[in-house]
Amino acid sequence: MTHTYQITGMTCGSCEAKVKSSLLKVNNVSAVEVSKDNNSATITMDKHIGLSDFQKVLDKKYQISAIYHYEAIEKSKAWFSTYKPVLLIFLYIFSVTALVEITAENIDLSRWMRHFMAGFFLTFSFFKMLNLKGFKHSYLMYDIIARKFPFWGYIYAFTELILGIAFLVNFNPIITNSVTFLVMSVSIIGVLQTVLNKKTIKCACLGDVFNLPMSTVTIIEDGLMIIMSLGMLAMALS
Repeated sequence: MTHTYQITGMTCGSCEAKVKSSLLKVNNVSAVEVSKDNNSATITMDKHIGLSDFQKVLDKKYQISAIYHYEAIEKSKAWFSTYKPVLLIFLYIFSVTALVEITAENIDLSRWMRHFMAGFFLTFSFFKMLNLKGFKHSYLMYDIIARKFPFWGYIYAFTELILGIAFLVNFNPIITNSVTFLVMSVSIIGVLQTVLNKKTIKCACLGDVFNLPMSTVTIIEDGLMIIMSLGMLAMALS
């Protein structure tokens, strides 16, 4: 994509060259054209980049602003484009499991959550299995157990697969939900540390297939699994 921005503070050809070289240093920027006469910079990028990222690399005397497009809209488009795979997966799983309940004789919340968890773990483990080595490498970048025991990455992928099957066949709800709660609670610790420390790390939730950044989306994803497993555990014990 290509956007044109307003740049203030340029007074000579040297300023043009300095602004251009600075903007080219930003990740995912492929081309930059700067005009002192028009006080503008036309930037071609692989994906949308926020104004703050551009401003960081510029000298304080130069100010960049978006006047030819709406930054909020572009940010929304970029967000949906980045997380499209995860959103589609959740939509598909939710829709299929909801359809099962709608067509059943009665709607059972516990059964819906069990089917949803089965779909979640089976789907996410599938993407991890496509490149187990790549997943392990990405996972040890933030998981507290995988950092100390890299082989845990392999075990975690198969644990998700086994949990998916367990939910699907309704194997001992107390054991299945207890293990899920424990595994996901430990997993979310590394995610929280990464997001809160504002580290830019690839999320391994879909293995090494998609380049998804670690963010609050990952926290919500893991948190949902924790809440649902806790809820089903409470139902099983009642």
